[in-house]
Amino acid sequence: MVQRAGGEDDAGFNLASLPEENLPRQFGKYTLLRRLAAGGMAEIFLALHRSVAGFEKLIVIKRILPSMNKDQAFIEMLLHEARVAATMSHPNIVQTFDVGQVDGTYFIAMEHIHGEDIRSIVRAMRKKGLTEFPLEHAVSIGLGTCAGLAYAHEKRDLEGNLLHIVHRDISPQNIVCTFSGDVKIVDFGVAKSSSQVGEDTKDGQLKGKVPYMSPEQASGSDVDWRSDIFAVGVLIFELTTGKRLFKGSSEFETLKLICEKDYPRPSQVKPGYPPALERIVMKSLEKKREDRYQSAREMQSDLESFVREERIPVSQISLTQWMQSLFQDKLEQQKEALQDVKQLADIIAMQHSPSMYEGTVTGGGGMSATGASPQPKRSSVGLWIALAAVVLVGVGGFFYMRKQAAEREAQMRADAEKAQAVRAKETKGALDIKCGADEGCSIWINGELQKQVTPAKVEGLPLDSEIKVKLTKEGFEAHRESITLSEQAPTRAIQAVMKTGSVTLVLKIDPPATVWLDNKQLKGVVEKLEGLSAGEEHKIVLQLSGYQPKTITFTAEQGETKVIQERLVKADPNSAAAAVAAGTGSPSAAGGGGGGSGKVRVTSKGGFCNVTINGVGYGSTPVEAVVNAGTARVTCKPDSGGASQSQAVPVKAGEVARAAFKLN
Repeated sequence: MVQRAGGEDDAGFNLASLPEENLPRQFGKYTLLRRLAAGGMAEIFLALHRSVAGFEKLIVIKRILPSMNKDQAFIEMLLHEARVAATMSHPNIVQTFDVGQVDGTYFIAMEHIHGEDIRSIVRAMRKKGLTEFPLEHAVSIGLGTCAGLAYAHEKRDLEGNLLHIVHRDISPQNIVCTFSGDVKIVDFGVAKSSSQVGEDTKDGQLKGKVPYMSPEQASGSDVDWRSDIFAVGVLIFELTTGKRLFKGSSEFETLKLICEKDYPRPSQVKPGYPPALERIVMKSLEKKREDRYQSAREMQSDLESFVREERIPVSQISLTQWMQSLFQDKLEQQKEALQDVKQLADIIAMQHSPSMYEGTVTGGGGMSATGASPQPKRSSVGLWIALAAVVLVGVGGFFYMRKQAAEREAQMRADAEKAQAVRAKETKGALDIKCGADEGCSIWINGELQKQVTPAKVEGLPLDSEIKVKLTKEGFEAHRESITLSEQAPTRAIQAVMKTGSVTLVLKIDPPATVWLDNKQLKGVVEKLEGLSAGEEHKIVLQLSGYQPKTITFTAEQGETKVIQERLVKADPNSAAAAVAAGTGSPSAAGGGGGGSGKVRVTSKGGFCNVTINGVGYGSTPVEAVVNAGTARVTCKPDSGGASQSQAVPVKAGEVARAAFKLN
């Protein structure tokens, strides 16, 4: 990973401008192996920490440049950074281990992260000709960032007082994806807490990356944790649309875009953008911080709901494989380079510790009171004996390591068998579900639509955890129930009594149009509709030849009469919206974007799966749907409960694109 000194330029600092330094070399109790990066204030080194009993750990050393050691204000800022960072221990935040001085030079010792920041990831994608950041990985990055920020924002001191930590520089350079699928926030170098003594920001000086600043930060006002939330929104917008949100011709113009202009919606930049994700992004990007998410935890919760409801295949294993594939060549080079510097570091370690022959008493010499002895003249015979001993130890170590590896492999097999037995036990629950005389109800388990309709037996459910069941049917209220299955009672029955829907919908549409309600087309001209369920989000799409389609979502209380009054706007005859309105499209294609519409045909081999296209559910395979021309994201969730699969399918206007999934 390329780590930079906190608070420096994006471009960093040219390594060649600093004097050459023989590496590896000892630095206090650490061994500096390789210089990773440098800034105007500090250098970043990959280092090795050794301790007793063969303990070795790779870490990162942030070493202050000699020219900055005399700057008391900067040193205080550095120590504040260390104090803030050292209080935090979270899997999504880089950990600080140590802070100190070696020969008058200050340093911070931090966790070594084997990964790449988002900026480097995007550059690597471009080199490989990849133009679209995978949605599931973008959401995974958003989730990890929100989790880390939530921890930092909620952090308290030993007396239980909030520290009010704000990162203030959430940007692509400061979010790292590791090669083991983790997401880490780095560089709390411009972070600020209410416990800070003194100011670490000069008057009028903005800290952080300008394109990711909140309006209040860009205008020089005081910032709080909601500024970090805005930056996460910018990050997700850019990853999921592939476009920069704030890019002016200069920093000043970029600041004006942030503070004065209206922001585009993701769907205006990328047709077919998932509506639920767009709501999350736009809420985080509200100019008034009072209108944004009021905590990173709240935003994280909405992202998790989006993942569940839209069946986005977020997976740490998948992110691991993608990262390793993207940086395969670099990983090989890093492995070879690390082996080389490790060998040199071993030699340095031998020079800084007593050898097996340095304690021998020769001639008239003896051990001093401090344990040091005069250096004897080493004969070539002694050296060869020592080298032979090293070889023998190395051979013994080889067989020992091979034995250890075999034992670890056996233990891993045993653990895997145990885990498989636990999983089998955890998923042996079942529910017998009926909904009275009105059978044919759709079944939702923990937010996921099942293939079966009532009466049905849903199997493979977990034991000892809450299961949220929802039954729906057109014209009836939704029935909700929570059940926990146990080993003593692994099968339970649900006998629901469906109540007639109590919501009345009144439509006043000018001119009269075709109405789609919850992805189903209603017959004829509809002015009044009764029996809708209360407390559920309903979606209406209005279509009429020559007019722009209109999408409306609403939720109503029990017994409420909902009146919707709309005047349709005439469409540009060359637009995709006009094609949809003319009857060549469906509501799923009504999200805007040019180039007309086409079809996507989805099939599955080896079983059935529930299909989602651009965030809209279409039920079980096989499926054929009309969508906007462009790239359609098709997700297939197997009925068997396996992992979801996704494909980015190119769709041409007037043609049928195919997405075929192979299920195990």
